Amino acid sequence: MNIKKKITSLKDELIKLRRDFHKNPELGFKEYRTSKIVANYLEKCGLDVKRGIAKTGVVALLKGNTQGPTLLLRADMDALPIQEENEVPYKSINNRIMHACGHDAHTAILLVAAKILSDYKEKIKGNIKFVFQPNEEVGGAKVMVEEGILENPQVDAAMALHLWTPLESGTIGVVAGPVTATLDIFNLKIEGEGGHTGYPENAVDPIVASANIIQAIQTIQTREISALKPTIIMFTKIKSGVKSNIIPDKVSLEGTMRYLYKGGEKNEEKLEKRFERIVEAICKTYRTKYKLKFYNENQPVINELNMTKLVRSTAEKVLGNIDRIIPYMSTAGEDFSEFADRVPSVFYFVGAGSIEKESHYPHHNPRFNIDEDAMLIGLEMHVRSALEFFNKQQMINFNTE
Repeated sequence: MNIKKKITSLKDELIKLRRDFHKNPELGFKEYRTSKIVANYLEKCGLDVKRGIAKTGVVALLKGNTQGPTLLLRADMDALPIQEENEVPYKSINNRIMHACGHDAHTAILLVAAKILSDYKEKIKGNIKFVFQPNEEVGGAKVMVEEGILENPQVDAAMALHLWTPLESGTIGVVAGPVTATLDIFNLKIEGEGGHTGYPENAVDPIVASANIIQAIQTIQTREISALKPTIIMFTKIKSGVKSNIIPDKVSLEGTMRYLYKGGEKNEEKLEKRFERIVEAICKTYRTKYKLKFYNENQPVINELNMTKLVRSTAEKVLGNIDRIIPYMSTAGEDFSEFADRVPSVFYFVGAGSIEKESHYPHHNPRFNIDEDAMLIGLEMHVRSALEFFNKQQMINFNTE
């Protein structure tokens, strides 16, 4: 069977699936409609399907004709709490919920890939697990791992793709090593003493302390850490006060820290310690107290070398132009790291940006959309990469210890 010809014949089905998911988005762990459609579709492909993994996740197993390793292919299904501003026929009908990251397309692509690969059973020397993951935005992969997604049969390697509007359509970004960032969330509360704005000397103003903390923290990423080690610290939520003439007694600040390395390498001070050192010093200066908590949401995704070579080789065949394959990494967080930390894995980006098609808006933007032609590239990458994996499985080091 000619793979490109088969993909072309399924283009309308692929787009129809994606637009249906886009029109009916669901938040993490609430993908009830989506998971039902996914499971029914996979069962029609003749696959062994399990529902309700990590609440709304779906897993389907394709068993090859001979024994061998198990490859995991993953797609995420969840949407975001964003009000869509696109005026398209498939615009979200759910208020303040939108597929603003491409997960609708990822789900559609993997569904059709499962359908095509089911026809290649005789060429699969092992198994393929098609994993449709809930709640990628807030750690759904970890729940799936805890519920045994990597067992029965044991997963030996994993792959995933992400449609990416910052990259031009017709390009693929893939590189070995770190490709997405560690994501830590911080919650900081500054405590002072409230009072009258006409008599500030009788109060302890937490707003002044907070303003100085926000300014001073920026020196961590620009004065304490090498520019060769990308670090982004962002304050994104500030809450305080009830009236213009009242000095508040508390300020609550939240934000994120992203970095493409392991915190506290060798003798270096950990990022959290650097952060707290500044907070403590400023609070002492301004006579305030503080409470600080950090939460890790994602570890970096680190691509295994041979899995990366396999995908890059596939990309050369799909694109037919080596110049369209670029080394690419992102400071976004991605919970595919839960799989990549445990088995040889590769996570890569498929360009979906086009000014002409108005798909150049960034991810998590209310105008976000994709160039749907990029879905065909993603689909072919899934199919060919999976088949190539079983042809070249001997090159993969399955011992991750």
